[in-house]
Amino acid sequence: MLSLGRYCIWVPSQPEKNIEQHIKDLRENIVFHNNLYYGDDTPQISDGEYDELYRELVALEEEYPEFITPDSPTQKVNTFLQSSFSPVEHLVPMLSLDNAFSDEDLRSWRDRVVKVLGSEEVDFVVEPKMDGLAISLVYEDGKLIRGATRGDGSTGEDVTENIKSISTIPHVLKDVPDLMEVRGEVYMPIRAFEALNDRQRENEAKVFANPRNAAAGSLRVKDSSITASRDLGFFAYQIGQLSDQSVISSHNQTLELFHRSGLPVNEKIINADSIDKAFEQCRHLESMRHSLPYEIDGVVIKVDDFALREKLGFTSRFPRWAIAYKFPPEEKTTLLHDIKVSVGRTGRATPFAVLEPVFVGGSTVSMATLHNEDEVARRNVRPGDTVIVRKAGDVIPEVVGPIESLRPKDSKAWKFPKKCPSCSKPLIRPEGEAQHRCWNVKCPARISTGIEYFASRGAMDIEGLGGKRILQFLDQGLISDVADIYSITKEQLLELEKTKDKSADNLISAIEKSKSQPLWRLLVAFGIRHVGPQAAKALSSNYEDIHAIANAKLEELENLEGLGDVIARSVKDFFALDSNDDLVKRLELAGVNVRGEKQESSRISNEFDSFTFVLTGTLPSYTREQIAEMIVARGGKVSSSISKNTSYLIAGDKAGSKLTKAEALDVEILDEEQFLKLIN
Repeated sequence: MLSLGRYCIWVPSQPEKNIEQHIKDLRENIVFHNNLYYGDDTPQISDGEYDELYRELVALEEEYPEFITPDSPTQKVNTFLQSSFSPVEHLVPMLSLDNAFSDEDLRSWRDRVVKVLGSEEVDFVVEPKMDGLAISLVYEDGKLIRGATRGDGSTGEDVTENIKSISTIPHVLKDVPDLMEVRGEVYMPIRAFEALNDRQRENEAKVFANPRNAAAGSLRVKDSSITASRDLGFFAYQIGQLSDQSVISSHNQTLELFHRSGLPVNEKIINADSIDKAFEQCRHLESMRHSLPYEIDGVVIKVDDFALREKLGFTSRFPRWAIAYKFPPEEKTTLLHDIKVSVGRTGRATPFAVLEPVFVGGSTVSMATLHNEDEVARRNVRPGDTVIVRKAGDVIPEVVGPIESLRPKDSKAWKFPKKCPSCSKPLIRPEGEAQHRCWNVKCPARISTGIEYFASRGAMDIEGLGGKRILQFLDQGLISDVADIYSITKEQLLELEKTKDKSADNLISAIEKSKSQPLWRLLVAFGIRHVGPQAAKALSSNYEDIHAIANAKLEELENLEGLGDVIARSVKDFFALDSNDDLVKRLELAGVNVRGEKQESSRISNEFDSFTFVLTGTLPSYTREQIAEMIVARGGKVSSSISKNTSYLIAGDKAGSKLTKAEALDVEILDEEQFLKLIN
C-alpha cells in the first residue's frame, strides 16, 4: 500500500497496467482510512486529504471505466459496522450525498436538476453540513423505539440506549403520524469537545482528534452513562419513513413538523429561490463557521418540493435532489520536525513547531505556533510526530494535535529549554504566568524584534526595513537601538553585501519619510504595553508633544477617554525610565516628529453621545477615517472591536469576522447609505 496521501500524479504516457494498479492501490488506501475513520474513530489523515484521494479515484474511474469494480468506495456507502452492536435494517436506505468543491460544481449540479425537471423555477433549502455522525430515529405512536447509525446505508448499528441518553433527543413526540423515522446528526459542541479532551489527558486516556470523532466514539461505547456524560447535541434534518405522507409535501413542511413535535432543528437553515441565493448562504456560512458553537465542514443544498425530488430520483449512492458543498480544507497532516523557541521584543519566549511544508488554508505552512509550555503539554505533541495542522484564512497556523498511532516508538516528551536561544541567559516563568521570559534587555532577539516592530507598517512604516535587514545591521554594528536607524547613510548601506544603489536609495528615502509620521505612530512604535493605535491617538490628540505626555500626572492620564488606569500606568512607567527619556531626545534630535495633534473640539452635535460604532470593510463613497470623524463630531465613540456594548456596525464590502460577530451578538448593522440617513 502506498504511504499516506503520497500518490504520484498520473501521467498519460504510463502503461495501462500501471494505471490499473494505481487505481487498486488508491482503493485500498481509501478503504484503510475509511476503517480508521468510521470504525476506530482514529483518523490518520484530515478530511481534506481524504477528499483529495477520493476525487482522484473518481476521476480515474471516469477516465477508465473498465477498471471499476463493485467493491470500489465510489460504488457503495463508505461506513463501518461494529460487531459489538446488533445490526438494524433501515426502513429506507440512508444514502450519502454527492459533493461539490467549487461554484462550478454547484452550477453543474443545478444545471442537471433543471435539465431533468425542464424548468428553472426551483426552490432550494440550504442548511449547515454538520460535522458529526448521521443517525436514524424511529418513533412509533410518538415514542422513540430505536436509534441506529448509518452503517453501510442499508444496515446500521443499534445504539438505542446511547441515543436515549442524549438530552437533546426527545423520547416522546407530540402530534406526529403513527410511524415516523427521523434522520439527523449527532454532534459534539466545541466546548464539550475541549473539556472532554482535557479530562482524557488528565486520566491518561485516548485523546480525540476532532469533535466528529469524539461524537462517534461517544455514541459507540457500551455504557450509555458515558454517552450521557459527553454533552452531545442533535439536529434533525430529514424524514426517512412516514406512515402518513400526506401531512408534508416539502422539506420546509418537514422542518415545521419537527419544530411542532419537539425535535431540534438547526437555526441557520434558510430558503433560497435561486442557486445564486444558495451560493450567498454558502459564503455566509463559510465566513461564520468559526464563530459557531459546533463544527461544520460545508453546506447542504436540497430541492424543497417532494414531487420534484421524486422526478429527480437517485443514483446507486446519492439522491439527485441534494448536494453537499464542501468548504476548502483547513486541516492537513504533516511531519513535525522540531519544536523551537522564539524570543520577542518583550522577552516573551514562545515555542513553535517546525513542520514539513504543507499547503493548507490557502497557503504553504512550514511553522505553527504552540503558544506556551502548557499548550505543548496539553496538545501532547513531540518532535517526530505526524500532526494535524489547521489554518483558517488569515488566522495564524496552529498544530491541533498528534496522530498518536503514528508516533515513533523512541519518541520523548519535549521539555522547555532553560536558556534563551539568543543570548543563553535563563528563561524564567514567573509564578502564576503561562509564559517564559528572557529578562536580558540586551538580548539580541529582543533588540531585533523590537526594532522590527518599530519599523513595521502599523508603526513607523519604514518600507524595506525588515527582519533580515535589521539582523544584518546589528551584525555589522550599524545600529543598537531604534534611534540609530536615523543615522544610517547610503555609503554604509552600499558597503553591505547584496545591497544595490536603488535599494539603498529606497531605504534611505523610507527612513527619511518616517520622520514626519504623526506622533501616535511613534507612540505605537515604542511598544508601550497595552498602548495600541486608539490609545496612542487619544494621547497625541490631547497633548502638545511627547514631553507633555511624559510629564502628565497619572490621574490626568487615567481620566483621558480611551485610556483608563491600566494603560495610564503603563505610559507613566515607560517614560519614567531614563533610558527611554534618552531615546526620545535622540529621536527628536534626528528630526523625528514628536509634536501632538491637540486641537479645539470639532464637535457639531451630541446626537451620538451614548452610541458606540465599529467600522469594517470598504465603503463606497467615504473612507472609514472620514466616517469615524463624522461620528466623533456628533459625540459618538468609535471602537475597533465588536462587543455587546456596540450600538452599530457600519459594514462595507469584504466585511469579515466583525460582521459575523455582530450578527451573533444581534448588533444592528448599517451600510454607508443607512448611516448617512441616520446622521441626516
